[in-house]
Amino acid sequence: QIAAGGMAAVHLGRLLGQAGFARTVAIKRLHPYLAEDPEFVSMLLDEARLAARIRHPNVVSTLDVVALDGEMLVVMEYVHGESLGKLLGRLRKQGAVVPVAIASSIMSGVLYGLHAAHEAKDESGHALDIIHRDVSPQNVIVGADGVARVVDFGVAKAAGRLQETREGQLKGKIRYMAPEQLKRGDVDRTADVYAASVVLWECLAGRRLFDDENEWKIADAIAHGASAAPSELVPAVPAALDAIVMKGLSPDRSHRFQTAFEMAAALEDAVPPATARQVAAWIEAVAGDGLLARAATLAAVEEQSRELVDATPANSGSWPRASAASLPGPTSISGDGSEPSRTAAGTAKSYLPASPAASAPRWSLPLITALVALAVVVIG
Repeated sequence: QIAAGGMAAVHLGRLLGQAGFARTVAIKRLHPYLAEDPEFVSMLLDEARLAARIRHPNVVSTLDVVALDGEMLVVMEYVHGESLGKLLGRLRKQGAVVPVAIASSIMSGVLYGLHAAHEAKDESGHALDIIHRDVSPQNVIVGADGVARVVDFGVAKAAGRLQETREGQLKGKIRYMAPEQLKRGDVDRTADVYAASVVLWECLAGRRLFDDENEWKIADAIAHGASAAPSELVPAVPAALDAIVMKGLSPDRSHRFQTAFEMAAALEDAVPPATARQVAAWIEAVAGDGLLARAATLAAVEEQSRELVDATPANSGSWPRASAASLPGPTSISGDGSEPSRTAAGTAKSYLPASPAASAPRWSLPLITALVALAVVVIG
């Protein structure tokens, strides 16, 4: 297990295929006490279906969804890196802030990823109207490659989704919610612009924008708007950057940037973003020890998968179960995303639609071996 949140845990795993194909993946596993709740299962399916329609280098890709022995697993791209939330937590303990060029690079990437989600279309070319609704430092992964990526569309809202948020129920982290979201009003893409602006403010100021533990007081502060510009706490922040942040934080959404793309462009114009190489060097300096520990865990998972493959007789037609330290054993998933395939581990069914290019070679998920990692990193 490498992460855990309120809805699911995330495990490292290996995707194993024919001819020696192997790929490390992240597997989101619904918590056991939620697995029998139809609404939560539906939320997990919605997240995967929506994310599968978003194709952008600043969004973590969803590869497939499978059901196995009463559990729901979402298979995602694995990004070797650290959450922005953990990076900011380390910096706060050191009394440090994110350098402005690094912040510009990370947050412009996040905004471009959000814009891709906002503009996503279904197979017929109709807008999906995806809104993340939970943009926060915990849902931004800064890769060791220097690229920031948005994760977790689990509380996203889109036209035609299978499950709608229960009426009147707030979902997301309240510190990053736009005023209209707190009031349960209509939410559009500017709510994600607002949340991204809160994250940018925190990168620049080195503290939380709304730091009260009382949610009612946080809600009141959000309704009245942010009072302090980042430069009031960190004088090195340029005035142009202050203006961008405060515009994005406007309580009146008509005064914000109307698209994430517009804000990203303004941010890059105000502060030229650091290169991916520079961001990679920064994350190594801030969280290099954690990355090394994760790399060691990854190596152990890869070694387990090699041992599993080596233990399988050639042309046996089946795969042995994984060890007792593993998630549900190797799972065969049908290539067309419809009919389940059966192996020694049981039956799994893929829930993502088949590729429209039916005749094209498929690298889809012929086999998943989900191997539990040794380290646990709880996302706070």
